[in-house]
Amino acid sequence: MSVVGGPRSALGAHIGAQSTRRGAAPDVRGTPSPSRYMSSVSDSVRAPARPFPWLGLIVLAAAVFLSVTGETLPTGLLPDMASALDVSEPEVGLLVTVFAFTVVASSAPLTALTRRWPRHAMMVGVIAVLGVSYAISAFAPNYGVLVATRVLGGVAHGMFWAVVGAYSGHLVPREQIGRAVSITLGGGTVAMIFGVPLATSFGHAFGWRMAFGVLAALMLLGAVLVWRFLPAVERDEPPARAEHGAPPVRDATVLPVVLICVLAAIVMGGHFVLYTYVAPFLISAMHIDAALVGPMLFLYGLAGAVGLVLSGSVMGRNPQRSLVILLSITGVAVLCLALFAGVPIAGIAAFLLWGLAFGALPALLQTRMLHTASPAFRDTASALYTTAFNVGIGGGAAFGAIVYGALGVSDLPWIYAGVLVVAIVLAVVTGRMGARRA
Repeated sequence: MSVVGGPRSALGAHIGAQSTRRGAAPDVRGTPSPSRYMSSVSDSVRAPARPFPWLGLIVLAAAVFLSVTGETLPTGLLPDMASALDVSEPEVGLLVTVFAFTVVASSAPLTALTRRWPRHAMMVGVIAVLGVSYAISAFAPNYGVLVATRVLGGVAHGMFWAVVGAYSGHLVPREQIGRAVSITLGGGTVAMIFGVPLATSFGHAFGWRMAFGVLAALMLLGAVLVWRFLPAVERDEPPARAEHGAPPVRDATVLPVVLICVLAAIVMGGHFVLYTYVAPFLISAMHIDAALVGPMLFLYGLAGAVGLVLSGSVMGRNPQRSLVILLSITGVAVLCLALFAGVPIAGIAAFLLWGLAFGALPALLQTRMLHTASPAFRDTASALYTTAFNVGIGGGAAFGAIVYGALGVSDLPWIYAGVLVVAIVLAVVTGRMGARRA
């Protein structure tokens, strides 16, 4: 995967430079004008040969990987956790909903309350709290305690995403923001592709509590790495207010961005209707042995990795058209799962096609959002996108639990396919709106 291109020779110089600059905020003089509000603090540094901050961005990407892996960890270990805690599988699936809805409810108010806190310290703190929440989960004596730890983790997760979305943009000049954000958010995409299958295989081999414990240790290590290697940045000052009596400036990209966020929520909601319960679906509907669930998810991840590479190369050139095509392919794959889950060859082929198509979708949705949002609306658009993403995850897991409990796991692909039809229609509508605006 060639998401992070560029001169490799700069890495050594960058590591040395970061060790001397760690903790030192950039020197910013004067008050930024409204037109430069969204620029990073580092834009004021005009060093012509400034090395690209590989190490800091890789540390951020690793933190994103661990955070997203922890968010979706119960999906692969759902039968094991249900049996150990003496609850139903849909109840364990609701742990994903609890986590996601906690993010939605807490991220905006906590971001407002902590707007003056140093970003670097916040990053270290929220990652450490995530590690503590997973450590408590590993020793949770019952389902109620596990729900409480998911709430604690959801609060930290929401704060993490409120900071990490813009942090990478503050490490680079304006012209490199897109590249830096892609590297950072790539950690989340890789987590969706590889994190859950690896954690599932480990959990099946050594127990789900051990999987949570190892993730906790990695989180705490990640907090140390962020403290040591991630450069500190300053918060932006708010833009100067308009003069008295001046009409407010309305951003023309607000409505298209909101529609893209709605599209992201719908796509993720449909996905997590089925993906939250992928382990029981593989076992009950596809008749896969429980010991092979981890390897199957790993194959799903490999297919998704191919889709991710395609989204960053061929498909990324026209994200609108590629988005509609991939949503359609995902729909075909899910329909085939609904019809031929019990047929070994056809079912496995449909499962891998689903992984291939969906692996490219999060990156394409993010690209659509960044292409649509104006520079002045970028931070707000990212916050809206994160909220919509988690609404989709939590809502999909909750609705999947209802369908699973009422009709059975085999009917989940039909719900997913219906949601994808709505997503395709909305993708076409937003694409036409963007074309007219252009």
